[in-house]
Amino acid sequence: MPRIVKSGLIQMSVPLSEGDGTIAEIKEAMINKHIPFIEEAASQGVQILCLQEIFSTPYFCPGQDSDWYAAAEPIPGPTVERMQELARKHQMVMIVPIYEKEQPGVLYNTAAVIDADGTLLGKYRKHHIPHTSGFWEKFFFRPGNLGYPVFETRYAKVGVYICYDRHFPEGARALGLNGAEIVYNPSATVAGLSQYLWKLEQPAHAVANGYFMGCINRVGTEKPWDLGQFYGSSYFVDPRGQFVATASEDQDELLIADLDLDLIDEVRSVWQFYRDRRPESYGLLTAP
Repeated sequence: MPRIVKSGLIQMSVPLSEGDGTIAEIKEAMINKHIPFIEEAASQGVQILCLQEIFSTPYFCPGQDSDWYAAAEPIPGPTVERMQELARKHQMVMIVPIYEKEQPGVLYNTAAVIDADGTLLGKYRKHHIPHTSGFWEKFFFRPGNLGYPVFETRYAKVGVYICYDRHFPEGARALGLNGAEIVYNPSATVAGLSQYLWKLEQPAHAVANGYFMGCINRVGTEKPWDLGQFYGSSYFVDPRGQFVATASEDQDELLIADLDLDLIDEVRSVWQFYRDRRPESYGLLTAP
């Protein structure tokens, strides 16, 4: 029997932003906007669903307003627990990226991974934190410190890499070495900066490591920051670097694709990148 996994990505614009209400109200509006899309994913048989980077808030990093620290919450905490209930209800694995508060003043850009029975399997914390061109993330996030975990969910072995991480092939390789079959990259990126890289780097990671990737970008513009247009174009790519499905540039959308995990073994039997690696010669990669 082929190992076919039905996976979904949700790209979303914000219903409320800074100045439209309290941070609690903004978060609640964004979560409530996602619920019908999550329910639709379940109705279409999605087995693994990934949400976008810090899905419950605007991308507030173009500003440097410490009020947004109040948007962070623990994992487990209220938002993740709500998603655990939905995962359990629909027997659906969920990757839930939120602003995490480990303790006062210790905040991370994190994705929680929830299994189909609602169990919180663990979390990935974004490693590479940009601080340039309106992406002032070091003001808000500490660098991740949990390594590159791969989570054995009911349906597949899943890894997570968040937004700016995608510019660094080292972590993408580590996820492959740790056994990932699908790597999800929830992002927030705008036209005019890295759009030319959007469909280059992640297909290259998929090919170099012989796994599937699900890549998400939000849509719309977000006031008051006017960083630019989030151009959507979320997609799935297979281990040959071929696009399986691609979303629109400007619409809220649930993107669904069937991923044939048997293709991983087929591709790796031809391209023996793991056999032919020379880790003893790569010391320069970990030098300061």
